[in-house]
Order: sequence, then C-alpha cells, then structure tokens
Amino acid sequence: MTTTTSPSRVRLGVLQAGRVPEEMSGEHADYDQLFVNLLGENEFDYHHWAVLDGDLPDSIDDADAWLITGSRFGAYEDHDWIPPLEDFIRDVYASDKPMVGICFGHQIIAQALGGKVEKFNGGWSVGRVEYSLDKNVFGEHSADAANQTALLAFHQDQVVQAPEEATTVGSTDFCKHAALLYGNRMLTIQPHPEFYSEFIGGLLVARRDLLPSDVRDTAAATLHDTIVREPIAATLRNFLKRESA
Repeated sequence: MTTTTSPSRVRLGVLQAGRVPEEMSGEHADYDQLFVNLLGENEFDYHHWAVLDGDLPDSIDDADAWLITGSRFGAYEDHDWIPPLEDFIRDVYASDKPMVGICFGHQIIAQALGGKVEKFNGGWSVGRVEYSLDKNVFGEHSADAANQTALLAFHQDQVVQAPEEATTVGSTDFCKHAALLYGNRMLTIQPHPEFYSEFIGGLLVARRDLLPSDVRDTAAATLHDTIVREPIAATLRNFLKRESA
C-alpha cells in the first residue's frame, strides 16, 4: 500500500485491479493514478492497494470511502484475489462508507452483491460512446441537448443482471446496465471517465489483437471528438464525500 495524508481531507482508498499495458507505462499514468488525476490530487487523501497482487486493506476502516479501478481481468475469472475482494465489497456495502466502481469495479461490485457479469455476446464497446444518464444522479451539466453523455469505453464484459439492491441510472442500447446506484452507498459506471483520447489510442495499439478490426477502426475515427469528464468527476467526488452536486 502507498499513501499520502492530510488530516483535513476524506481518506479515499483506491483498490487497483489492473495496470496500464507495459508499452504505455512510460507515457501514461497507471490505473490508480488516473483517478488521482481525474478527481484532483488535493481533493482526497489517497491510499492505494494493488488488489490484483493480493494486497487488500486490513479493514474497511482504513479509508473513509473506496474506489475500485478498471482491469483487463474478468470479474468471473478464477483469480485468488477476486473472492477476498468480493468479501471486502460486501463489508463496505454493509457499512456506512461510500464506494465507487469503474468498469471492472462496476462489474465486480454487481457480482459481489448478487448480479451477473458475463462476456457479452454482442461484442465490444470501445472508444467514444454516448450514454443516457439519470440527471438526478449525474447532474444537468453532464448531458448535451439530446440528453446524451459522451464518455470513453473499453469493454466486452458487462453487467447483464443488476443486483436487487441496485437501480439502473445509465444505459445505452448496447449496455443496459451502464451505471448502477445502490442508494447512498455505492455508485458504479461501465465507461471510463478517467480515460482520455490519447490513452484509448494507446490501448487500441497495445490490445489490438483482442479487438475486431471494425471495432478498432470505429473507435479510432472518434478518438478526438468531444467527451465529458469533469461533470462526471464532480459527481464521483461529491458521492465519495457525500456532498450535494
């Protein structure tokens, strides 16, 4: 675990479930640091655990709020660190501490709480995607005039059945449960607000063997089109701090 501290700020525990591809590591931040950059270095006291290495917090009280990053791994895959992470998620859910999950984090939280995650037979969602998000959750400024919010995606796995405790607050035609709200306890989203166009461009190269050529070409064609980051970052900050938008 690594940590930076200031007694006046909320302690945010970042549970790192994935790493930036090696060929991108010299140019781009790793998955946990991407969230520091997105949310703001001075907004939280950040505490980092590399859960993909089996480094889990000793207690849910090691932080005031929690965030689970994306990952190249599937929530349903057989890895030693996944069952303890699911136990930790259930402990956080039973507490009064907020948690946010992004992509893999969105999926593993749903799975831990009784939902279903699978490799979607409809294929991949990669690049700029327009989402229908609940304005009561994400705010008026997150959407355009057509009530769509453009964010970056990189996934084939998705939540195909939401837990009973969850309300679906974001979707696309391709991804029915793209954002889930668990009361005031957890907020999870499938797309990557921490990603930016150059990062996705790097993934298109680093993970090109995973993607059908038409998916790569479509994603590359929209790489530099406008996306929404700060309104979503503000929603996540407010949720983790339990502040009003």
